[in-house]
Amino acid sequence: MLDPMMTTDSPSDPVEPAPPAQDGGSGPLEPVPYDPSLDDLAGIPAEEVLQKKQSRAGRNLPAAIAVGVGLGIVIVATLLIKKESFLPVVAVAVGIGIWELRGALRHAAVEAPLVPPVVGMVAMLWAAYVHGPAGLVVAWCLTCLAVVLWRGTGRLDGAGRDVLGGVFISTYPTFLVGFAVLLLAPEDGVGRIFVFLITTVCSDVGGYAAGVLLGKHPMAPTISPKKSWEGFAGSVLFCVVGGSLSVHFLLDHSWVIGIALGVGVAIAATVGDLMESLIKRDLGIKDMSNVLPGHGGIMDRLDSLVVVAPIVWAVLTLLAAKPV
Repeated sequence: MLDPMMTTDSPSDPVEPAPPAQDGGSGPLEPVPYDPSLDDLAGIPAEEVLQKKQSRAGRNLPAAIAVGVGLGIVIVATLLIKKESFLPVVAVAVGIGIWELRGALRHAAVEAPLVPPVVGMVAMLWAAYVHGPAGLVVAWCLTCLAVVLWRGTGRLDGAGRDVLGGVFISTYPTFLVGFAVLLLAPEDGVGRIFVFLITTVCSDVGGYAAGVLLGKHPMAPTISPKKSWEGFAGSVLFCVVGGSLSVHFLLDHSWVIGIALGVGVAIAATVGDLMESLIKRDLGIKDMSNVLPGHGGIMDRLDSLVVVAPIVWAVLTLLAAKPV
């Protein structure tokens, strides 16, 4: 994510960038090296900050806004025209995310299998939509078994490490995204997806606004120095408001459900952000790739969404079940 809970004066722990890949060149999904010089921009004029970000980190605010609006239009259009058309969009996004994670893990000498996670991704999304939670779990188990068998046919050196990498990219993001498909499957699935997206966006907006205006106390300085407790409070507030309104008007359920939903989403989104930051810091990269101008990689946008999806599904399944 875009570090929505930033503080205005937080130090950064430098991380040495990993050496560039020795494959003769970098494709569009090559992870972007982490640049510690961009972590602490306190006291620098806004114009200089923007120029520094654009020149060194590839950040371009107009491009980021344009890409965000474009993705939003695609998502809304597919949901409103025919909800099943949303599934290919999810599959493409998750497929790119798997590719990005696999490439990032190479910085830790992990050669995760690619074919079983990609085939398993298609199977998991289909099984979740058609057969529900049980189908998702069975497809995930079969995918993990396929990873073991696929890697077992190769050399023994590093096999355990590579298998764990394959299971990881089959679980995060694919298995977790499967819960978003579970949200889509019911008759009121489009409304549930909109509740999911609106509440998650509220987490980003509230956290960013409160972090910029009030952020003074870092939440996890060794992982993400710019996230603050004030930003987290803003995230919770916006999520509760957005969750209450969206549950009431889109699903015709009590706004009280939105309180539980908002708190759960704010916590899950923050955990997702921190988890992604931890992974990237450990691997010595700044972004998972550069496929989205101004944003980084697909996984840099899905980090909180994939963790939020199971929480939204659980809350709405338990508290906002459709009357029989």
